Amino acid sequence: MSTGETGKTKDGAVSLNYPMLSRGNYTAWAMKMKVYLQAHGVWVAVESKEKDAVVDDRTDKIALAAIYHGVPEDVLLSLAEKETAKDAWEAIKVMCQGADRVKKARVQTLKTEFKAMIMKDTDSLDDFYLKMSGLVTNIRALGEVIAES
Repeated sequence: MSTGETGKTKDGAVSLNYPMLSRGNYTAWAMKMKVYLQAHGVWVAVESKEKDAVVDDRTDKIALAAIYHGVPEDVLLSLAEKETAKDAWEAIKVMCQGADRVKKARVQTLKTEFKAMIMKDTDSLDDFYLKMSGLVTNIRALGEVIAES
């Protein structure tokens, strides 16, 4: 079974494989991992709004283990000093999206690409929509709010 597939165990339970982070797939990885952690009831370890929020140790360790399982070894080694799932999640986010200044520059670049998009004669409507939707998703993943209209 490859990463991302589901399967049934002998007792009928559904097993899920962890999504694997790679270069360029952070947005999709984060979305999948969030749902995975929610399905296991441990997303609260990452999501807690207050900096000093108390999350029980077992919940945090389950979330941290899932995050560790979903990253390649080079990223895993850079997370060795992170003691909580929230710290690990934030470190991965910064690694993949960059610091605030870099994120702002990336948002500007993506917005410029979005505004300059032109549907070519060779593009199908579906292809053009997918390109446009991908840009919007990447902009939103960087924390920018974009209205649907």
